[in-house]
Amino acid sequence: QVQLVESGGGSVQYGGSLRLSCAASGYTPNMYHVAWFRQAPGNNREGVAAIGPGGDISYADSVKGRFTISQDGTKNTLYLQMNSLKPEDTAMYYCAADIRLSRRNAAASLHTQDFGYWGQGTQVTVSS
Repeated sequence: QVQLVESGGGSVQYGGSLRLSCAASGYTPNMYHVAWFRQAPGNNREGVAAIGPGGDISYADSVKGRFTISQDGTKNTLYLQMNSLKPEDTAMYYCAADIRLSRRNAAASLHTQDFGYWGQGTQVTVSS
């Protein structure tokens, strides 16, 4: 069983930065598809950034140029560096992973909730 634990959330002012981490523990086979999602109150959960099995990366248009997704060398920790934060980035952020290899690329991962494992979420609040 894979456990995902997010950390790094908090409260920042407009223009600030945060770095989210998602640590995988327990049984950690190859996680072919990994991604960050977010959900603001009253909104659906949306894909923010994803890495595909071939190492391809995709971002939601709303965060391009401001957010960077990455993994450590072991691929057991996923990061989301968030710069130039805006109030509209305020949301609960979740990491997700899937050990089922498919042809789904990173761009497609942003538009599906079909991940086998999810973290519990970490809150990000950006004030103006």
